[in-house]
Amino acid sequence: MTALPPLPADIAALSFEDALAELERIVRQLEDGRAKLDDAIAAYERGTALKQHCEAKLREAQAKIDRITVAADGTIGSDPARVE
Repeated sequence: MTALPPLPADIAALSFEDALAELERIVRQLEDGRAKLDDAIAAYERGTALKQHCEAKLREAQAKIDRITVAADGTIGSDPARVE
């Protein structure tokens, strides 16, 4: 598996919601198709880093979720979430 390059510090500091909003803005901008080629390439590269950041944030959140279980005797417990 190829190691991903480290995220720029400004992206790593973003919340999931802020990173997703910026990613959506970049996608709309690229779909518009009016950017110069160099600007479009830079936007695509930033979008890729934002996507990577959002995916990592989602994996972190999923890993924190426990599944609540009830045993046959009525006791309540929890199992770690299965992260796929």
